[in-house]
Amino acid sequence: MNNPIYLDYAATTPVAPDVAKCMMQHLTTDGIFANPSSIQHCFGEQAEIAVENARSTMAKHLHCKAKELIFTSGATESNNLAIKGIAYSRRDQGNHIITVATEHKAVLDTCKRLEKEGFSVTYLKPDMKGLINIEQLNNAITETTLLVSIMQVNNETGVIQDIAAIAKLTSEKNILLHVDAAQSAGKIAINLSQLPIDLLSLSAHKFYGPKGIGCLFIRHRARIHLQPLIHGGGQEYSLRPGTLATHQIAGMAKAFELAHERLNNDSQHITSLRHAFLEKLGGLDGITLNGSSNSYLPNIINMSFENVSSDSLIIALRDQVALSSSSACNSGAIEASYVLRAMGIEGERLYSAIRFSFGRYTTAQEIQQAGEIICTEVRRLRLLAVQ
Repeated sequence: MNNPIYLDYAATTPVAPDVAKCMMQHLTTDGIFANPSSIQHCFGEQAEIAVENARSTMAKHLHCKAKELIFTSGATESNNLAIKGIAYSRRDQGNHIITVATEHKAVLDTCKRLEKEGFSVTYLKPDMKGLINIEQLNNAITETTLLVSIMQVNNETGVIQDIAAIAKLTSEKNILLHVDAAQSAGKIAINLSQLPIDLLSLSAHKFYGPKGIGCLFIRHRARIHLQPLIHGGGQEYSLRPGTLATHQIAGMAKAFELAHERLNNDSQHITSLRHAFLEKLGGLDGITLNGSSNSYLPNIINMSFENVSSDSLIIALRDQVALSSSSACNSGAIEASYVLRAMGIEGERLYSAIRFSFGRYTTAQEIQQAGEIICTEVRRLRLLAVQ
């Protein structure tokens, strides 16, 4: 095999060719390149129209109003704006936030920062499948609870939380709900006209769009006041000032549109890859899947290999198969997953856990090749361990 195989789609996806073409049309002098705020001339007006068309496209597939969406640099900024924006603007109404110990660092570190500023945060512990239950959430709610922040799909295990049930509870309790949908958007249909979610974060590079662009849905923006984190020219309703990156915004909308057009085909393709991959690895003993076997996104598989540490396997596969042991945001050192630890997984199972993630461009042949390589390396490392 000459080319390494990419099985780290949960970290980022390649930009779809049609998306790259769309972006190029908003970069050069023969395209729509002007500042969208420069509406005093026709060039700026064209750019503004392109931005608003993109906003409308996103809103169409999310089933919300275009004015309820603001563009950001990605889900990390959207999460920060949603959580801090509510906490700061409603400090006089309470100081309690509820989240889950398996959330992305963009949520956990934001909450930890707020704790240093006097806010109280409850970190719900999921079961060993990575799931929380409604009773657990209900018991954590107090009179001072301002916000609940729970991701839809976990980025390390692919576990899907029951957002519909969670949203029903928070709505009944009159508590705002923020959902990090970075891993689910473009893979699961999200209907905000039916789900009473108040704030929703998205990131384009998770669904074959460009890096550096995302958005935040804010229901009834006129009523849900967020305190902005940065100040400047007043763009995006003064919630996210700064010159809008027209090419990235157009690219995000195009990627989201394509994702919805291909939703069923991509899901079927990736589900078949998952089954083939698990079947290929079925010849190995001592494999344990981490996460729910009933509520999961098929493109993410987290598994532990008995008698093989995750760092040794990642190093052995480095130039052959791209994968990870945890979130890409924890890069710089191979370390045990805090997500699995929060699920109650410890010992060898924790330190031998690997995340595989597939995507639109993963082929059946690549899955077979990757499976063979992984089986070979696992057996080799196990032999070395007993010598």
